[in-house]
Amino acid sequence: MKYISTRGEAPPQDFKQVLLSGMAPDGGLYVPQDLPRLSADEIESWRGLSYPDLALEVITPFIGSTIPRQDLQAILNAAYAGFAHPEVTPLRALDPRHHLLELFHGPTLAFKDIALQVLGRLLDYFLSRDRRRAVVLGATSGDTGSAALEGCRHCGMVDIFILHPEARVSEVQRRQMTTVPGDNVFNLAVKGSFDDCQRMVKAAFADQSFLTGSDGGDGGDGGADRETARPLLIAVNSINWARIMMQIVYYFAAALKLDALTESQALSFSVPTGNFGDIYAGYLAHRMGLPVERLIVATNSNDILHRFISTNDYSAPPLSH
Repeated sequence: MKYISTRGEAPPQDFKQVLLSGMAPDGGLYVPQDLPRLSADEIESWRGLSYPDLALEVITPFIGSTIPRQDLQAILNAAYAGFAHPEVTPLRALDPRHHLLELFHGPTLAFKDIALQVLGRLLDYFLSRDRRRAVVLGATSGDTGSAALEGCRHCGMVDIFILHPEARVSEVQRRQMTTVPGDNVFNLAVKGSFDDCQRMVKAAFADQSFLTGSDGGDGGDGGADRETARPLLIAVNSINWARIMMQIVYYFAAALKLDALTESQALSFSVPTGNFGDIYAGYLAHRMGLPVERLIVATNSNDILHRFISTNDYSAPPLSH
């Protein structure tokens, strides 16, 4: 599997390269060059699998040969072992035609745990083998921060920094982010809005001269003055493809629990989404072969993408106090 930039100016990369870079060097986002196509029979054969086993089947085409299957299985098993429900994403019937997919059984109660518990372990897997450290940098308006910190706190080769707008997240989220144990987790409150935090993150990726170290070499005396390798700077927001990839899985999990495939029923998903990453994963599941009739974007006042698509308005609202 190769990945290309949405701006078309970066060379194709494999999964490892995409995971460790986040954004493409041309400023675009990495997406698969080709999507795997799954038949109804192939998807049906996954019925009854545990969530980690289902995830293994769904994401293996995206991983390619960069991780041996047994190692990937171990990563997924460890990632979902700490979830409060054995099904990871259980489906609850509201009535015969409406169901609720519960995505809050992870360690921080955020749906983002489903991806970020895996992302941290994937990063540590590659970094440990390369004997290289990484700095994970992200901005959050709430739940991404605590989920990212929790997902990376056990990583031996990762230091994570999360920016959030001071006094503009819920008290529960603030406490979650500022009480995650670990010497490698850092939470920074920024005076301003989430957009200000996001701009700082993007500026850091555009100019990485603040990172110390170099990409190798020694001091010429047998390595006594060997310079430390310059750490990688990695994104943890939705610009990282691995997050989208892991969110595809629960759309398949929901369909298999509803017998949609055997009964030839098309599904509709109503998805609360701000930056559209969650519903984009549903669109990709549809393109891969899942019978999806409609994808409904449910948004609140954080509606900038809805406004942009519907009215071509991408202006930021005034900062309220």
